[in-house]
Amino acid sequence: MTDATFAIEADSITKIYGSGNTEVVAMRDASMQVSKGEVVALLGPSGSGKSTFLTAVGLINSPTSGRITIGGKLGQDGDTAYVNLRSFRRQHLGFIFQKSNLIPFLTATENIQIAMQLNGMSARASKTRAMELLEYLGVGDRGGSFPSMLSGGQQQRVAVARALANRPSVILADEPTAALDGHRGRQVMELFAQVAHEQGAGVIVVTHDHRALDVFDTTYEMEDGKMQKQAPLEQTP
Repeated sequence: MTDATFAIEADSITKIYGSGNTEVVAMRDASMQVSKGEVVALLGPSGSGKSTFLTAVGLINSPTSGRITIGGKLGQDGDTAYVNLRSFRRQHLGFIFQKSNLIPFLTATENIQIAMQLNGMSARASKTRAMELLEYLGVGDRGGSFPSMLSGGQQQRVAVARALANRPSVILADEPTAALDGHRGRQVMELFAQVAHEQGAGVIVVTHDHRALDVFDTTYEMEDGKMQKQAPLEQTP
């Protein structure tokens, strides 16, 4: 990680819903820096603000205040956008959720292709890259399979491939292993670390699962909407 440019910079992000007596502070002055090639775990109880933070840095849910910079480019300052958000997300961000959200009537290869074709890539070029990604993620023999024919872990690998399709600088994953058993969950977490280190992407994974924290470079925790960076695992008592 010699490049001084961060993949993600979140500076004092606050999100407030309502006003006056109905005001709810979902997140207060949350800051995070993620380098290219770094994989970060974001921990915290339900309702602590983790998903609010993820949707803010993913340029989906505008913060009330605070700055979000992706790959050195200012994306949002409070509710003011400095880029075309929809186009910017497609080009620079990859999203993975608790459920793979694969389109059931498309094959694994086609599910990945569609992400690239929305960005204007040809059917032939997108198919070639989709097959390369499936091979890279260890499911190269499942390209012709429909989602219903895949295990939960295989579906998540296809979802990761889809997130990587447009070579994003940032990958955001929200509870991606919640529906998986411990073994498959760890495999997916290790996959995020592999993707970050080999592809040079900045990766944030929101998770409740403490069993695979050793695969992460950095860990943050949210509680009551406040963010705190944790000590490295080996320094934790």
